[in-house]
Amino acid sequence: MAPQTDFYKDLVDNMYDGVYFVDLERRITYWNHGAERITGYPTGQVMGKSCKDNLLNHVTADGRMLCQDGCPLSACMQDGKPRDAEVFLHHADGHRVPVQVAAAAIRDDKGAIIGAVETFHKAAASKINQVELADLRMMANTDPLTGLRNRAYLEKRLRGLIAEEHSNEPFTGILFIDIDEFKKVNDTFGHDIGDRVIKMVGETIEQNVRNTDTVGRWGGDEFIAIIEEIVSVDLLKKIAEKIRVLVECSRLDFEDKSCSVTVSIGGAILAATDTRESVIKRADEMMYRTKKAGRNQVFIG
Repeated sequence: MAPQTDFYKDLVDNMYDGVYFVDLERRITYWNHGAERITGYPTGQVMGKSCKDNLLNHVTADGRMLCQDGCPLSACMQDGKPRDAEVFLHHADGHRVPVQVAAAAIRDDKGAIIGAVETFHKAAASKINQVELADLRMMANTDPLTGLRNRAYLEKRLRGLIAEEHSNEPFTGILFIDIDEFKKVNDTFGHDIGDRVIKMVGETIEQNVRNTDTVGRWGGDEFIAIIEEIVSVDLLKKIAEKIRVLVECSRLDFEDKSCSVTVSIGGAILAATDTRESVIKRADEMMYRTKKAGRNQVFIG
């Protein structure tokens, strides 16, 4: 390989962004270190695999599977036009990661399309940077299993919000999120996998809320999201629905098996007369309505 070619290969190999190439059959022919870091998949596990075979499994916020319908790589190989999109890829640990992707056609010396390249980086939805996360892990406000805020922190945050004026817009919403039929996960796969599923769900919620929101583990397989500065119940429901869809699209792979779960979500708007207990109770009651209605749904009351 020529020295100049070696230089460019080393440059792309070590880019912070993820980069991968595919041929016309969408088989992966190159995978850089950035792609390994962002997705959790080592090069040896993906080379020669098709990007459409439940690997990255890109989905949109409404749950549309782009690998089956609307793949940017496939589209740019058909017409030669570049594409970009914000999607949610499947991480090797099971959770969904928000990424900004850009796809472009690869041409040979004669201009014929012979494949495509996709670059991607984590979108800005992830609201805790590495320094902040390191600090949080040293504090008593962190859940040791998931790395999320724990119940003590959530209760403290709610007390602070209740002490503020919250009778007018923008409102604060509370989402009570419970993994459906979690006992079956433990009974079928064991508690170690159950813990990994809890982490997967928590990570999916945490990475796909806004900078102003707070997500924590309430206990067991229950989570609470404090959604601040919302202007309507419809917006709270939209955020809850996004969480529900992305959890449903997540998948934990291990050995030759996989595990997927859904969540039931109940929500409530913080009122001027609320206590910490009363708003949590209303959100919890809404969550149980979803359970009775068949699970994997959102009710806001």
